[in-house]
Parts: sequence; structure tokens; C-alpha cells
Amino acid sequence: MADSDPSSTSRRAVLRAAGSAGVAALASGCAGGTPKAGSPDRVTAAPVTASAGTATAPAAVPACVLSPESGEGPYYVADARVRSDIVEDRGGVPLHLDLTVVHAARGCRPLAGIAVDVWQADALGKYSADGATFLRGTQRTDASGKVSFRTIVPGWYAHIAPHVHVKVHPDARTEAATQLFLPEDLLRQVYRRDPYSRRKAPAHPNTRDDRFAAKGKLLTLGPVADGAGYRASFTIGLR
Repeated sequence: MADSDPSSTSRRAVLRAAGSAGVAALASGCAGGTPKAGSPDRVTAAPVTASAGTATAPAAVPACVLSPESGEGPYYVADARVRSDIVEDRGGVPLHLDLTVVHAARGCRPLAGIAVDVWQADALGKYSADGATFLRGTQRTDASGKVSFRTIVPGWYAHIAPHVHVKVHPDARTEAATQLFLPEDLLRQVYRRDPYSRRKAPAHPNTRDDRFAAKGKLLTLGPVADGAGYRASFTIGLR
């Protein structure tokens, strides 16, 4: 999962290398739950319950929990750089994000070679655009179905609960997009610190967002302290 030269490798190259995993939809259970199929070109994200702050091994995950699709949002860029550290020059509280992709219909077996994109806003609520690449990256899952990204706690913008976007590509024509949130008490603490404190944060960064109210329980990370920042994990189940 080492960073790659952006001049020779892009998200499209990762997606081509991933090939077809034979995955067409996401499931609602690792032990025979009722699946909910998506359309051929878009499917629904299905996070799995996991111990907060640890990269839980798929065999130890008891169940997958189906969640409604959150959508990719308006800031997705197809050609993100292949790398684990996406911070670049952005200031903020460090967040180490461990993601695991598993085959929900086959006992949560880890899936290798799955392309995973992440992107988010910086501490001041801005996304990279017009050729900028900060806080965007992609990787392919390793033999354990894992990828890890070094990022920062996202800032807030508009009326939206702060989040990290995740898009998973089982193959060249199938994708699943979702958003991962952070606990509101953690956000309030972080937003008192520089550079977040350069803007007056909302009193309730999450609960003012109707989408968080509907889906937040299933999609909120459980970060633990990790050096000067936090570490969190999340497992996504594919059928």
C-alpha cells in the first residue's frame, strides 16, 4: 500500500488492475441475511459492525448492517492519486482511517484487489478542485482486504454533517458510495483547535443534518486517541 508516483499511476489504473471480483451488490448479513441488490452500475453501502479504533479481522466481525446509500456527493474526482497519505499541505487533527472490504455472503471473507477511493473537506470546509489533490486518494485492498489512509478530521460546511466520502469499486462497472461520520462530541473538541477554530463551528455539527439523523448510527466511526490525533476503522461488506 505504498504511495505511488502520480505521474504513472491513477485511480483508473488501480481499477483496471482490480479486474472483476464478481461482486454485483452489497449484502445485509454475513451469515445469510437478506440481501438488497442494487442497480448494475450503483449499489448500496453495507457497513459492518466493528470494534472502534481497531482494524478488526473479518473472521471476528459478527454481522453486516445494511445502510441506505449516502451518495458520492458533488466533489468526486475519478483520477485521484494512488497513495495512503492524502494530507499534503492541509493542517488539522490527524485521523488514521483503516478500511476493510469483505465478502458478506461468504462469511466475511476478505476481498483483495478492490479499489477504494476516499475524499473529504479540509479543516476550513473546502474540497480540492481545479487541479488540486489534497485530501483525495485511492488504494487497492491487500490480501487481508485492508487499506489505510492518513488524513485529518474533516471540517464542516453548509448544513452537512462532517464526513469522509468512501467509494468502493468491486469491478470496472460496479461501485458503492457512502459517507463516514464522526461523533459529535469529538468534533466539538476538535473544532476548538486551530485551524478549525478560525471559523465559528455550529453548536451541533451532526444533528443539524437530516441525513445524519437517518443514517448516522450505522455510519459513524468510533475513533480512539492515536498520538496527536485519532485512529478509526470501518468494514464494508460486499455480496
